[in-house]
Amino acid sequence: MNNKNIIDDFIAPACHEEIDILYQDDAILVINKPSGLLSLSGKNPLNIDSVHHRLVKDFPSALMVHRLDFGTSGIMLVALSKAVVKELNRQFSARSVFKEYQAILDGVLTESIGVIDFPIAKGVFPYQKICQETGKTAHTEYRVVQTFKDRTHVIFTPVTGRTHQLRVHSKAIGHPIIGCDLYCTQSSLSKSSRLMLHASRLKFEHPTTGVRMDISHLGPFKK
Repeated sequence: MNNKNIIDDFIAPACHEEIDILYQDDAILVINKPSGLLSLSGKNPLNIDSVHHRLVKDFPSALMVHRLDFGTSGIMLVALSKAVVKELNRQFSARSVFKEYQAILDGVLTESIGVIDFPIAKGVFPYQKICQETGKTAHTEYRVVQTFKDRTHVIFTPVTGRTHQLRVHSKAIGHPIIGCDLYCTQSSLSKSSRLMLHASRLKFEHPTTGVRMDISHLGPFKK
């Protein structure tokens, strides 16, 4: 089965949660995406439901600036014109956008702060992998918020933005994100009905006013 067939054969379960608008003006929207909703509609017509599909009904000019994985919830930035999306894309490319994620990891981390610095390369679809020879630089900082008997609540700050970076890096240090269907063991997967990853903070310059925006939305999980 080739990659195209794998993509087309995936049918996303229905997502009944609503998108929350956290901030709105004439240039941008900042929203909270529920877990289990695609950022963009898939090639399969059964996967039409997505953040973009829902938003254009009320905001016909809405353009996606970035994406969150299907299982990840949290803050997304949406442009309302081509000029705005161009400026925001420039900020993401320049790495001037600050992002934080809340995650629940399997097991207990021994260090309260740390840096994960393993290069990431494409693996067999849909996986990414750690590869010193062909991988691109990937840098993640983390801080422990709270530890429990068999899991750890952390805040991730990804310095780079590689595909599946937080999930791959978590697995690489032996503490996969609970509920991850790609990179954790069956035991870790069974501990949650969703991926325990939430985009909780975003800082960027407003594309028309230049004001530094700092928007937070705490994660839906604490333990």
